[in-house]
Amino acid sequence: MATKIRVGVIFGGRSGEHEVSLMSAQSVMNALDKKKYEIVPIGITREGRWIASGDPLKALLAGDPDASRPAALLGDPSRRGLMHLDDTEQAIRATRLTELDVVFPVLHGTYGEDGTVQGLLELAGIPYVGAGVIGSVLGLDKIAFKDIMRAHNLPIVDDVTFKRREWDADPDEVLERVEAALDYPVFTKPANLGSSVGISKCHDRAGLAAGLTEAARYDRKLIVEAAVPQAREIEVSVLGNDDPIASLPGEIIPSREFYSYESKYIDGGDQASQLLIPAPISPEMTEQVRDLAVRVYKVIDCAGMARADFLLSGESDPGPGKLYVNEVNTIPGFTSISMYPKLWEASGIPYPELVDRLIDLALERYRDRARSETLYQPKQ
Repeated sequence: MATKIRVGVIFGGRSGEHEVSLMSAQSVMNALDKKKYEIVPIGITREGRWIASGDPLKALLAGDPDASRPAALLGDPSRRGLMHLDDTEQAIRATRLTELDVVFPVLHGTYGEDGTVQGLLELAGIPYVGAGVIGSVLGLDKIAFKDIMRAHNLPIVDDVTFKRREWDADPDEVLERVEAALDYPVFTKPANLGSSVGISKCHDRAGLAAGLTEAARYDRKLIVEAAVPQAREIEVSVLGNDDPIASLPGEIIPSREFYSYESKYIDGGDQASQLLIPAPISPEMTEQVRDLAVRVYKVIDCAGMARADFLLSGESDPGPGKLYVNEVNTIPGFTSISMYPKLWEASGIPYPELVDRLIDLALERYRDRARSETLYQPKQ
C-alpha cells in the first residue's frame, strides 16, 4: 500500500475569526480522503498556544484547550516535525510527535492569514497550501493591498487611512479629514482582519465616530472607504500557482444593510444572506470580473487559492455599472456552504477534488521554490 500523505491542518488562532476558522477546518478535514491522507489536527488557542494531541478541534470547540498537550513547530528544516512540549522543573522538553509532509493552514485573519504562519512554515521547510508570505501580507492588509492596486491602475474606491494613535490623540481632526475627502455613507474598517469583523457602515458624524472606535478595537491601522452607490457584491474563486484559473462569479445578497459578520455567520433561515451562483450579470461582465480576479491574484503573487471580492455599482439598463476591486481573501471561508468551494462546485470542481488540488498545488510550489539555490557560487 502506498504511504499516506501526512497533512497537518492548522486552525483556531489569535484572531477575531477564531470561530470561523474552526468551522472551516472541520469541513476541510471531513473532505480529506482518509485512504490517501493521514490527518494531523493542530489547534491554536486564542492565546496562541499550539495543541496537537487527542482531539484539538473538539477541545477548542468546547473551550477546553488544556485537554490537549501543548505542541510546537520549529523553524528548522532539518526537523520538519511537530513537537510535543512538556514542562520540567528546569526546562521545557520537546519530543517529536510526527513529521508533516504538507500543511493546510485554515487560519482566518491575523496570526495566520497575514504571513506569520507562512513565514514559520518557510523556515521549517514544509510545503503548505495557499499564498506565500508576501501574498498573504498584501491580501490581508487592506491599506497595503490598495496601494498595490493603485500602482497597477486597478479600480478601487476612494479611501482615507490613519493610525489608531491618531484617532486616540485627536478624534476631531480625524473626523474632519475624513469628511473633507469622502461623502457619507462610508465604511470604517480595521486594516488587518476579515469576515467583516470590526466593519461599520456610517451615515453621519456620530456613526463615523462609533465606527472608528469599533475598528480601533482590532487593529492599529484604520481605513475609511467611500460607499459604492447601489453596490452589488460579486465574488470569484481563483485556483492555481503561476497559471491560475477563475471560477464562475457569484453574487451575495446580504441579509442586512451590508455583508456583516452577522449576515455571514449568524442570520439563518428566512433571514439568511443569499448566494446567487452564477451571479446574474451579463456575459461581458462575467468575463471582465473573471479576468480582473486573475490579474489581482497575480499582482499580489498569490498561490494555491484566493477569493477575489468586487463591488459593482448599481446597473441601469442598458448601462453595465462600474466594477471595483474590494479585497482578496488568501484563506477564504472553507465550510461546505462557503462561497469559495461553492463557486468551484458550480464550475465543475467538487469539494473533495478541490482539497486534493490545493494539496497538489502546495507540493508543486514547494518543488519550484526548492530549485532556487541558497549558496552563491561564482560562475567558472
